[in-house]
Amino acid sequence: MSPTRVLISGAGIAGPTLAHWLIRHGGFEVTLVESAPRLRTGGYVVDFWGAGYDIAERMGILPEIQAKGYRVQEIRMVNRGGKRVGHLPIDAIRRTLHGRFLSVPRAELAASIFGTITGGLETLFGDSVTSLQQYPDRVGVRFEHAPPREFDLVIGADGLHSRIRALAFGDDGFETYLGLQFAAFELRGYRPRDEDVYVLYNQVGGQTGRFTLRGDRTLFLFVLTAGSPQVPEDEAGEKDLLRRRFADAGWECPRILGEVDRADSFYFDRVSQIRMEEWSRGRVALVGDAAFAPSFLAGQGSALAMLGAYVLAGELGALRDDPSQAFLRYHQRLGSFMASKQRAAVSFSDNFAPRSKLSVFLKNHLSSALGLPLVADMVFGPLMRDRIPLPSY
Repeated sequence: MSPTRVLISGAGIAGPTLAHWLIRHGGFEVTLVESAPRLRTGGYVVDFWGAGYDIAERMGILPEIQAKGYRVQEIRMVNRGGKRVGHLPIDAIRRTLHGRFLSVPRAELAASIFGTITGGLETLFGDSVTSLQQYPDRVGVRFEHAPPREFDLVIGADGLHSRIRALAFGDDGFETYLGLQFAAFELRGYRPRDEDVYVLYNQVGGQTGRFTLRGDRTLFLFVLTAGSPQVPEDEAGEKDLLRRRFADAGWECPRILGEVDRADSFYFDRVSQIRMEEWSRGRVALVGDAAFAPSFLAGQGSALAMLGAYVLAGELGALRDDPSQAFLRYHQRLGSFMASKQRAAVSFSDNFAPRSKLSVFLKNHLSSALGLPLVADMVFGPLMRDRIPLPSY
């Protein structure tokens, strides 16, 4: 039986994870196409736990990402004047998850995953798919730069704004906007530095956070409510929007935004979910945020992307001569689970942009109670424990 030729679009979290497991199962020739000229850097720090943590352990990269990660000690809430008004000790979450929890820069996680692929992978950086033509036994693909080619399967792992999803499924309203927008960026040399502490300032309709990184860098995250999903057309407009919304917010916001023009890796987007009744069409399938983006409100998007890629690769490996059945089983295993994660994220949205002064007060002043073992287990246990068996393929 000749190898199955698979094109994966996207070199974030899901794409390299899928490539790793397909090559590991054997019988696949994998090509990875990525629009960026190289692996992306920057982005925000993600909390990493659950099934994705287990998969990282099976891939052998857990020690590496633990070394790259941060052991956050607390989330510290401050008021307009910078006074501490509440805190959440992160050890409460670690206890609930039996210590299997860490915080790691998303780009560093992606690099660790990519580094596990030792051979059998063709990469096309700085390129993207422009059209798909499906046939009963193959898919014709045109690229922006590379010559046209044919593959047995095409997998879209290209994120919330997936090109592969648009080409294969059309624009049928799969994106559900959650009423929030956010910006993430880094500054070098910013002071003060609170090591291993995520400092959080809550306002009605917004939130600002900062976290110190290695190399004298500080990561900032701004979240704001927005009635329209439309975001500014360019980076200058995005920064202007932040300045307008947070100019009088208090705390360190004016100083942070006064330095935003020298920011590294500035990123701005709307907060949305992707909700689909099926994740495949013919010989094209989707994985990660392209298929089931829970939004960053879930706090687990990277781990869920790894779970989806692991299961998809396993089903394709088990049913290599029947990909349509493999795609069906992939969705049957994970569809309900991913929908539950999306519902949990929506219920948590007020935590990122409080809707009233009362919500701000409760978030700031009741957070300390979550450090109590019994309370932490009652609150975080149902939200954070992945009650799904991880198949062994």
